[in-house]
Amino acid sequence: MLRRIELEVLATAERGDTISELATKLDHSESYLSRAVGDLVEKRLVYTERDGRRKYVTPSDSRAVEIYQDLVRQHSHIDFPELLTGKALEVLYYLDQPRTVADVAERSGNYRNTVNRILKRLRDRGLVGTDDSRYHFNGDFDRLHKFARELVHHLHRQRLESVAPNGTILWRDYDEFLSQTEIEIEAENFHETGLARFAAFDLQFLLTRHRYYLYSEDIEEVSPVELCCHTLLIDDGSRHHSYCLLLLSHVDIDESDLREQAAKYGLEDEIDTLLRYLETQGAVDSDRLPEWDEFQKLAADYEVDLPQ
Repeated sequence: MLRRIELEVLATAERGDTISELATKLDHSESYLSRAVGDLVEKRLVYTERDGRRKYVTPSDSRAVEIYQDLVRQHSHIDFPELLTGKALEVLYYLDQPRTVADVAERSGNYRNTVNRILKRLRDRGLVGTDDSRYHFNGDFDRLHKFARELVHHLHRQRLESVAPNGTILWRDYDEFLSQTEIEIEAENFHETGLARFAAFDLQFLLTRHRYYLYSEDIEEVSPVELCCHTLLIDDGSRHHSYCLLLLSHVDIDESDLREQAAKYGLEDEIDTLLRYLETQGAVDSDRLPEWDEFQKLAADYEVDLPQ
């Protein structure tokens, strides 16, 4: 997410610093420092202004930069750039409450050895501690989690604005986000989801003026289980619940995969209710779900066969 040199620049840069001055402070060549600053400019974490042959660097007013620079100023004896390289920011992103190594590893998708090594390094420096095998932040170092969260949100926001300036982020994780736009996006790693995606599974619904996209570098297209979760995140009303029921009835779904995705999106209860509704043929009390005879009629309208 951020290389060590980028973290060094953010930790050191003050309004009015030149590339040459930063290179001297950080003991790097001007060319190397200039490339790092260029990367930070692309991420809108710093800005540059040229005056003759001098290029001045100014930290942006983003919340992520503010939190990070406050930490650096208040704990100047800690080498944050060294501690936060590699997978460290991803681990910190998921340390929103006391968690075990296994829990953080599962949530972040990293190996336990990797997570353990990072947390042990942070513990050795006094930034985190353990209680009953659960890691937690010491003192005000919970701001490291806030920094990671704010940085992720900032970078997701920049990525979305580059293709859809008026887009909105509805849900985000460390390396993925669900967005709502009013324009079509054809950029790499943006995958169409929402009601428009149902057509790929032979279900045609009336569309709104909004379009929905999942940004992810790990998939080629949105699967039915992901689509079901996205649909509920987009709108948790009765109509979208019925659309999910149609989808779950119409395509072969791996229930364990569905429940895993539900946990990822924080929709465990909602997905469990949908599955129980189908299993019991409507014997579930919910104002967001139709009566079973109403759903049978809806399924017939869309030529979806229900189990007898």
